Amino acid sequence: MSINKHNIDTDGRLVVLGGGESGAGAAVLGKEKGMDVFLSDMGTIPSKYKELLDRHGISYEECGHSEEKILSADVVVKSPGIPPYAPMVEKIVAKGIPVLSEIEFAAGFTDAKMVCITGSNGKTTTTLLTYHILSKAGLDVGLAGNVGKSLALQVATDPHEIYVIELSSFQLENMYRFKANIAVIMNITPDHLDRYDHKMENYVAAKFRILQNQTKDDYFVYWQDDPVIREQIAHVQSEALMLPFGIDKEENTAAFVEDGIIHFAVPGDVWEIPRDRLSLPGLHNLYNSMAAGISASVLNIKKEHIRSALEDFEAVEHRLEYVATVDGVRYVNDSKATNVNSTWYALESMTTPTVLILGGKDKGNDYSEIEELVSRKVKAIVCMGLHNEKLMEFFSGKVEQIADTDSLEGALEACRKFAKEGDTVLLSPCCASFDLFKSYEDRGDRFKAAVRAMQQTI
Repeated sequence: MSINKHNIDTDGRLVVLGGGESGAGAAVLGKEKGMDVFLSDMGTIPSKYKELLDRHGISYEECGHSEEKILSADVVVKSPGIPPYAPMVEKIVAKGIPVLSEIEFAAGFTDAKMVCITGSNGKTTTTLLTYHILSKAGLDVGLAGNVGKSLALQVATDPHEIYVIELSSFQLENMYRFKANIAVIMNITPDHLDRYDHKMENYVAAKFRILQNQTKDDYFVYWQDDPVIREQIAHVQSEALMLPFGIDKEENTAAFVEDGIIHFAVPGDVWEIPRDRLSLPGLHNLYNSMAAGISASVLNIKKEHIRSALEDFEAVEHRLEYVATVDGVRYVNDSKATNVNSTWYALESMTTPTVLILGGKDKGNDYSEIEELVSRKVKAIVCMGLHNEKLMEFFSGKVEQIADTDSLEGALEACRKFAKEGDTVLLSPCCASFDLFKSYEDRGDRFKAAVRAMQQTI
């Protein structure tokens, strides 16, 4: 019997549920380690992942589950998109078969350092920014999790000394022995509550799993002004060194702002950078830059490398992404704003009258969080979705104009009626994309294409 460091028997049978990036990567890693691997997907497996599985001689099925084959597993790696209450998952658990995330599975086969970022908002930008700093400094670093390539695939075919990993609450659910050397929590606001029995405490607990197994040699980076994080810290025991960041300096604050200067103070290093030198504008990006800067500092990257990377990093696609100006109106794609707090940060950065596009699959949202910003900055709201009743009821009478549309074309037509020269049309939906679109990327791409098509017809 061959056992890896997470007590996985590499002579055993691995079943992978889900044939996307994480599932295919886990299957390849299992195969490379000598396991008997079978992958099953209820839907259609994308062709690029079929080709990957075929190349490695991995058996798979799509458009359904073969229960007998699945329940013969010694261990199951589950796609984060599959909920724990899915019927097949419940059968696996009832039989006592361990269910792991792809990140947990992959971490058992590497001793690389792990820089892990989670939070309701800002985690993608912070992850990419941290990766940018480390790469520019010449470190051997991989990008994984919700961005980049599967961690398991990299461990199997392209290993690195350090990984920067974006972790969702879904991925953290099935992580047990995994340890983050640097754990970052950007913030926690209500999101995905439909997955967590509509109980905020369940969602918070999932996020805080990022701290499990940390020791005194590890670091916990977090936004000190987040009330949910503050409350949870009081109930969590962690040996890791806490490195909070925020606007104001408090006891042990590792990054704060004073007179337009961002000050960093981590063990063994003190440095600063003018806020106006950051490549990314907006309050949310100030926090993202602080978290990335702290993480890079504790990895002993020279301050001049960190400053340079913070100054030349390019914005993340689908996050406050300028698209085009049509008839004097700026169009901005913030399709990645799939929850209310993310839209709050987008609105906070607006400096012109705004026509706001909202809508999609509501996840138990509380729109009161953006009500004050809407009253100050938004001249009109365009609801874009199959079920806009909740949005229409909440915002009717709170803006000068509001429209109910059920397509991208209808939404943009309404925007052109409402927006005047000098205004901004902001797609920042507050909601998941799955009513009209395949993903938030699909929503953003189609929005950009439609806006650019409008520009060409002028």
